[in-house]
Amino acid sequence: GCRGRGAAMGRRPARCYRQIKNKPYPKSRYNRGVPDPKIRIFDVGMKKFDVDIFPSCVHMVSWEKENITSEALEAARVACNKYLTKHAGKEAFHIRIRCHPFHVLRINKMLSCAGADRLQTGMRGAFGKANGLCARVGIGQILLSVRTKPANIEIATEAIRRAKFKFPGRQKIVVSKKWGFTKYRQDDYIEWKREGRVISRGVHAQVLNNKGLLEARPADHLFLKPAFNCGTPLHEDED
Repeated sequence: GCRGRGAAMGRRPARCYRQIKNKPYPKSRYNRGVPDPKIRIFDVGMKKFDVDIFPSCVHMVSWEKENITSEALEAARVACNKYLTKHAGKEAFHIRIRCHPFHVLRINKMLSCAGADRLQTGMRGAFGKANGLCARVGIGQILLSVRTKPANIEIATEAIRRAKFKFPGRQKIVVSKKWGFTKYRQDDYIEWKREGRVISRGVHAQVLNNKGLLEARPADHLFLKPAFNCGTPLHEDED
């Protein structure tokens, strides 16, 4: 009988693939027969809610250069979603997984059962078959973000702390100074909102600058100052 087949069939532990060793190996027309990633949904919760509804944001940041499997990403998403739904309510947050598993992992399957000695090739043709997917993450890269109301920051932080247990390596939890998922600081965003400079673009927001023809813009889109000077935010009432 083939006793060792169970060992060959199960998934290898992620520690086998944790280090970034090989070149990126994405799914392509050359690399076919790749299994589907375990994580199919990257946005959970109130993903349709407008940018103004959730001012606060908490990130999980990777503090290590490593591979994170799609199974781990899915497990973290489920854990984070479960805690937030239970403690904040299902309409109180929007989770976004910020890294995507594009790198294909390989396995050089060895048959380890009786009668396999005729098939066993050892290290001949050792380039393996596709076995799973992972995301290659770096230091300081955001893995997961939650936008919510300021009252729920503690709950979101705890949810992300629980999701951390699904990942190898070290991660940090950071409460963002930005407004939701936008790239603008909260105080700047509020000021621009008061000036009528912010246009909602769903989850993100656009800040109107002084670009373009004057006659092409409506009257309420005309401003004395630009919104930025070399990347520094400016406001109307500042001298």
